[in-house]
Amino acid sequence: MPRNSRLKPIAAVLGSLVLASSLTACGGESAASDAKVVTVYSADGLKGENGDGWYDQVFKDFEKETGIKVKYVEGGSGEMVQRAVREKTNPQADVLVTLPPFIQQADGKGLLQKYAPKGSDQVDGADKAADATWTSVVNNYFGFVYNKKELKQAPTTWDELLDTTYKNKLQYSTPGVAGDGTAVLIKAIHDFGGKEPALAYLKKLQANNVGPSASTGKLAPKVDKGELLVANGDVQMNYAQSKDMPNLGIWFPGATDKAADAAGKPTTFALPYAGGLVTKAPHSENGKKLLDFMLSAKAQQQVSEIGGGFSARKDVKATDANAIALTKLMDGVEVFEPDWADIDKNLQSYVEDWKSATGS
Repeated sequence: MPRNSRLKPIAAVLGSLVLASSLTACGGESAASDAKVVTVYSADGLKGENGDGWYDQVFKDFEKETGIKVKYVEGGSGEMVQRAVREKTNPQADVLVTLPPFIQQADGKGLLQKYAPKGSDQVDGADKAADATWTSVVNNYFGFVYNKKELKQAPTTWDELLDTTYKNKLQYSTPGVAGDGTAVLIKAIHDFGGKEPALAYLKKLQANNVGPSASTGKLAPKVDKGELLVANGDVQMNYAQSKDMPNLGIWFPGATDKAADAAGKPTTFALPYAGGLVTKAPHSENGKKLLDFMLSAKAQQQVSEIGGGFSARKDVKATDANAIALTKLMDGVEVFEPDWADIDKNLQSYVEDWKSATGS
């Protein structure tokens, strides 16, 4: 099985807790005055639609053990970072959890303060910041989903998606807004051997694309119902969703350009859920306690069992049925490591180039 360098591995379907009070810049005082609260801004994927996700269990256990209530706000990775930027002079969140490259982006914007959670010494160096501003809490991999009922077998290459079969039956979340949407662009650049050929392909794919989506988690239900045949996602989230969506299958596009990879060879890269303590968080101590709790051996053991993802800790060896199935799913898939420093530096220009190429 490939190295678990970030597994968003997977529980989740969308569903956010409704905040008891407004968390806007002018309405955060009630939360700030409550010492028994911690506010989490997070990318979607780890909370279950029916209250059965990893976050649901972890937050429930945390509240029971500490008496600290978790207030939860969910959205795309880019959306959560943008919200934190707007609130920078009056922070409302205590903990921020996003996918790469948005966690690096948050760090670069000064949104995260240094804190090494208990257990982070067991997280691979590639899955945490060298200066302790963030660390992976759930490892995961980028992937796609397809409708197993409508399609006799999963597609194998990007080029297959250009077929008219997928006209208005294909959708991927928006690069620059959603973490998994940004991952589509990153993987295409890798698989096609560069930005220009990747953008040329995505321009062609636009003929079949339904249109933008700020959230990746909303696409899987459409695939399960047959409204879409193919959409992007990630292993952890989609595996968790498949428990309630029988028509959902996970696959990994392979490149057709032999200069990039062997034709059709499935590839992916690690996309962990990474968490950090927000700079000047209204409840920093509670935020530290929650990050410690997320990385505890018990919570990490539940990542696959409940969340359908991969533990961020090297010393946690999961043997549950989900862990075994996930190992099998990843068998034969080549895992590459993106140049995150380059992506962090040039993300905005890559997204603008994607918009120009696709007319989005």
